[in-house]
Parts: sequence; structure tokens; C-alpha cells
Amino acid sequence: MKHLSGVDSAFLHLESPEMPMHIGSLNVVDLPEGYTGDFFEDTKGHIQQRMHLADVFTRKLMLMPLDISNPVWVEDEDIDLDYHVRHVTLPKPGTNRQLQQYVARLHSSLLDRSRPLWEFFVIDGLKSGQVALYCKVHHAGLDGQAGVAVAKAIFDVEPTGRVIKAPRPRGRRDYYQLGIAELLGAAVRNTVNQSVGLVKSLPLIARSAKTALVPAKGVDGKRDWSLPKDFKIFAPRTSLNVAITNQRTFAGRTVPLSEVKQIARALGVSLNDVVMATTAGALRAYLKDNNELPEKPLCAAVPVSLRQEGDMTANNQVTMVTMNLATDIRDPLQRLHKIHESSANTKVMMGRFKNAIPMDFPLPAAPWLMSALASLFSRSRLANVMPPLANLIISNVAGIPVQLYFAGAKVVSYYPVSIPSHSMALNVTVQSYNGRLDYGLIACRRALPDVNDLADALLAEHRTLLELAQSKLVAAEQIAAPVSHLPKPAPAKVVADPPARKRAKRVAVAA
Repeated sequence: MKHLSGVDSAFLHLESPEMPMHIGSLNVVDLPEGYTGDFFEDTKGHIQQRMHLADVFTRKLMLMPLDISNPVWVEDEDIDLDYHVRHVTLPKPGTNRQLQQYVARLHSSLLDRSRPLWEFFVIDGLKSGQVALYCKVHHAGLDGQAGVAVAKAIFDVEPTGRVIKAPRPRGRRDYYQLGIAELLGAAVRNTVNQSVGLVKSLPLIARSAKTALVPAKGVDGKRDWSLPKDFKIFAPRTSLNVAITNQRTFAGRTVPLSEVKQIARALGVSLNDVVMATTAGALRAYLKDNNELPEKPLCAAVPVSLRQEGDMTANNQVTMVTMNLATDIRDPLQRLHKIHESSANTKVMMGRFKNAIPMDFPLPAAPWLMSALASLFSRSRLANVMPPLANLIISNVAGIPVQLYFAGAKVVSYYPVSIPSHSMALNVTVQSYNGRLDYGLIACRRALPDVNDLADALLAEHRTLLELAQSKLVAAEQIAAPVSHLPKPAPAKVVADPPARKRAKRVAVAA
């Protein structure tokens, strides 16, 4: 058995019927040419063959007696694959809009906590002849980067797949019959281990906190204790900052990754800055059309990974920061550079705070305490009156840069489907995949019923930034053109010395 960390368990305890805490993905695939088989059955066989490659497919929760401590992960020895892998056929005409609406509906329901916390849907009936795959996994089990690791377990880079070694046979352990004494002992040991780990890390946390909180001395030897100019504790209130229901709406949009990189290079910013500016411009246009654009700039909550490079552990190693979206600035280029400045300040701050953030910590009675607070916040609808810390969530997940295949089918798209929350009814998650940048916009339907309008505004903002980038490149080429195309100077003419000068030279030499 393995205890959930403090961060992992928070996603579990904060869950409510209005705020399911699972993340997912929507993939559209092209079936092999001339395919005549049953893709649903092929999918079940494909998943069954690879479940042992990722812990998330084979482990389930075991709750502690009286919820005195966080639950543990145990291996499920009797997985019902017919429950976890399901088949859906869209009604005619089977449009992309219908597909996304159905995914929003599937994403709104809670996962069964008595089973491994994942579900997989094969969706056919698309008028394009393609098939869609929708998967959802509880956030208590993994974050975005760990989700990419799971994707690598079930996807292939060749249409023929690869040879998967069968799992090693194990004896049954009867985890269904864990006794109260055994669970209580595990809870005590885990609390002790968490406390010891926290105490050991206190010196590092203290040093990191001092570095982060105490500003460096300037050239005059004094410390500047003033806050950044754009620092704000709260964000302006919008229609997105309300208590949400369990009803969801979803829209996916795609832009070429090469165009995003072109914008970043031409305008001197990062790819993530372009994503933030594209979303900010779309929000500004959407809110302005609805006559609710606030005078103060919107603020985004941005997840930041604390995972070390190469760490593929199926857990959460993430924190959250806020970032200024500069929606009060009309000019797209000025807005982009303001976001770039805000992003640079955030990176500096995170570099100072990173080691001061514990990922695991003891919290006795965390399940009922955190769940009670989450339920109180939800049912009292405090989100409708409290000033928001941020207006929405924006997440950029580094994806997979190569072509993928699933059970022989070619994976065309990779739309992320994430979590809106109370006070932040919209989540925009972006994932790169094989030359694409796929945006997934998931929102509470009551707060944002026209999410497709916002998604279309996002594409329009991308085109605006692309035109600015191309104009700058053209201007740079025109400035450089006269220099590169100047006629070559004629070679200097060698003028022979007149006879008198020659005689003078000879005299001088002779002398």
C-alpha cells in the first residue's frame, strides 16, 4: 500500500458533485485504411495488454477508519474492464460540436471511488468516419506531466505497435480484507514519516523562504521592500468568478505549432507568453462584446510543475501562481510584452520560492476537515461574493512531439480536458502534439454557455498576433535589403606615376 501525499489527497478531499477533480483528454483517430474490425473490442484488448505499464490503471483507494488520515493506494486484483472501457455512438449527423458536447457531459460525472479512478470511452458515429477516444483520470493520481507518461504507455510511435512484455504473475493479496488495526498502523507510520520528512526539510525551506522574502541589496546597499507595480492580491470580478454547478461545456481548437513559434521568435517572447497573450486577447474581445470588460486587468491562475526532469512518478508535483493578463491594454503587441514582463517576474519569484514548497505534510483528520471546508464553501456559494484571487485557470502542458498510434489507428488530435473550479469557472489547458497546439476550453455551462464564441475569439487573436509577427519580419527584411543588394564597389584604379615623379623617386633612392 502507498499513502497519498498531502497534495494528492487535496484533489480528493476538495472534490464535490459540482466540482469533479478529474482530468482527461480527447483524441480523434483515423482508422487504418480498409479497416473492417471492431475497434471497441480492439481498444479493450489494447488497454488490457498495457494496464500494468501505468499504476493509475491498476490501483484503487482504500479509506482509513473514521477518515483519521489520508487514504492509501492498493492494487485492485479484480478490474472490471467492461466497466472502465465503454462504447458510445453519436446520433446523426455526428458533428464535431456534438462530440465536444458529449465529452463535456461525460466530464461532469464523478468517478466511482470503489474502483480504479479512470474511465475510457470509444466514441464513433462521427460524420468524418473517424473515431474519438475520451479518457478521464482522477487528479489525485497524477498531474499533467505524469499524464504524458501514461500516454506513452498506451500509445505507440509506429502503426504496428510494439511488443509488450506480460506482467509478472503475482499471488493474490486480498486487499479487500485489510483489517482496521493494519490500516491504523499504516496511518500512524505515514504521519510519523511525513513529520520526520517535514522536519528534515525545514532548514532548506527556511533558507529558501529567506531568499524569496528578503530582497537583495541594491547598488546603494539598501534593500527594496516595495512590491512589483502590477502586484495585486485580488482580481477584478467577472461572470466567470462564481460558484459553479456540475454542468459542463467544452470546446477544442487547434493552431499550428510552427506559427506559434514564429510569433514567439519574431516578437522576442516565449511560446508560453504567446499562449497567455492569445487567451488574454480572446477574453478581452469576449468580455468587451458582452459589455463586461473590467477596467483592471484580468489575472490567471497558472499551474507550475515542481517535477524534476525525468521524474515520471504517477502523482502530483505542482503548485499555482498568478499572472497578469494585461487585458486593460488595447494594443495586442503591448499586451504581449506586458505579459512577457509579468511572466519573467513570476519565473524569478518561483525560482526563489520553489524549494520552500512542501509536497507532503502531516495533516491529521485531513479527509473530513478539508471535505467539510470544501462543502461549506460550495453550498454557501461564497464564491459569488468573495473577491477572486484569479479569474480563470490557464495551463500549458508540454506534450509529445511525434506522431502517435493507438491500436493501429493514427492519432490526429490531443485536446486536454481539465477542471473548472468555484470562483474560476473557466479552465484553458493547452497541449502540444506533433506540430499542433491543441487548446481545450472547459467551463461551467451556466457561467459560460457560449464557450465556442470564446474559442473562436481565441483563433482570431492568434491570427492577429501572427500578422503582427509577419509584418515585423517583412519590415526587418526591407530594412536589410538595401544593405545586402548594394552594387559592389568598382576596383580602385591604379594610376601610373608620371615620369617626373618616377625620376624624383629614383633620385631619392639613389641619395
